[in-house]
Amino acid sequence: MNWIILIVAGLFETGFAACLGKAQETQGKESLYWWLGFGLCLFISMFMMYKSISVGSNPIPIGTAYAVWTGIGAVGGVIVGILIFQEPATVWRLFFAGTLIASVVGLKLVSA
Repeated sequence: MNWIILIVAGLFETGFAACLGKAQETQGKESLYWWLGFGLCLFISMFMMYKSISVGSNPIPIGTAYAVWTGIGAVGGVIVGILIFQEPATVWRLFFAGTLIASVVGLKLVSA
């Protein structure tokens, strides 16, 4: 269960990065809504990561949890950047995003 919580926390990290990007592109009331979304996603993400390292009989070690959390956020940020912000999808960007995914999976496999 803690791994599911951590994965969702990583997805909310992607959410707060996307909200931050949209807040920079907008003005006025619309920008305020994106900033509120940023704050909400940030709070949920941090809270869920905290829960994943401290709840239940099998908490995830902090080093592993943080690496997985940031890895999900980083890969999610690359995907959001490509799909929403029209950032380039170069071979090298995709290659290194793939190595991040492999690293996250590897950490999951070697963690108790």
